[in-house]
Amino acid sequence: MRLVKYRLGSGQEGIGVWDDPGIRPLLPSGQFRSLTDILESEDPAGTAKFLLDPSATFIPVEAVRLLAPVDRQEIWAAGVTYRRSRSARMEESQDAEDFYDKVYQSDRPELFFKATPHRTSGPDEPVRIRHDATWNVPEPELALVLNSRLDLVGYTIGNDMSSRDIEGENPLYLPQAKVYDACCSLGPCITLESALSDVGSLEIELTVHRNGDVAFEGKTSVGQMARSFDNLIDYLGRDNTFPDGVILLTGTGIVPDSNFTLLPSDRIEISINGIGTLVNRVIQS
Repeated sequence: MRLVKYRLGSGQEGIGVWDDPGIRPLLPSGQFRSLTDILESEDPAGTAKFLLDPSATFIPVEAVRLLAPVDRQEIWAAGVTYRRSRSARMEESQDAEDFYDKVYQSDRPELFFKATPHRTSGPDEPVRIRHDATWNVPEPELALVLNSRLDLVGYTIGNDMSSRDIEGENPLYLPQAKVYDACCSLGPCITLESALSDVGSLEIELTVHRNGDVAFEGKTSVGQMARSFDNLIDYLGRDNTFPDGVILLTGTGIVPDSNFTLLPSDRIEISINGIGTLVNRVIQS
């Protein structure tokens, strides 16, 4: 089952189940008034079925604007979880390359705060490259959707936009390289955990379009991750609480070469089978 947040042409927003014919609206009821409320329930899929509006017809996906599937959740991210990411981070910051190698091999993962909801873009909304950076890349990632109890309840697609030159200058600049307006995108839906049985086989594909041509493309598999979801969730929850739940990006295994940087008007497409395709255009302030 795939859950979406959407906005109609009238401006009205809703929550729905995305099936092949379109979106089946949910009818908020009782304690279940938001996407967060559904994810917090003991059985999100059962709750969504209970909330299906029996009088509503399918809404064509083309007739709505899909929104980022987030309410009040914080967005966090993990780094150096794929070998390719470790190599890239070592290349961009030679003075600190040993630290990235140690993180890749250590029990404790690299975890960092990524975005608040207002810094997060949804499908077909712009993502931003910093005006004070010269080397900007998308980072396509599988994102874990966790409730307040840190139960893994679903998956979505995340784009952890990154200014590699800023981080490469000094690893202590990581927050500036990662956290700014429109620095992250999520969507197009949340696929509930019960609907994906073999997550390790999921393939992540990235394509960057520029002026009608493919400027970059890459592909990896979630099975290439060096860490388990349990490891990441365990450390994220140590001495930390998330009253509204949290979305955790799990790292990237697709890293463009050093001669590639995003440009304004580029179109980024990230696809993960079983979830969908997240599309964003690049802007620069």
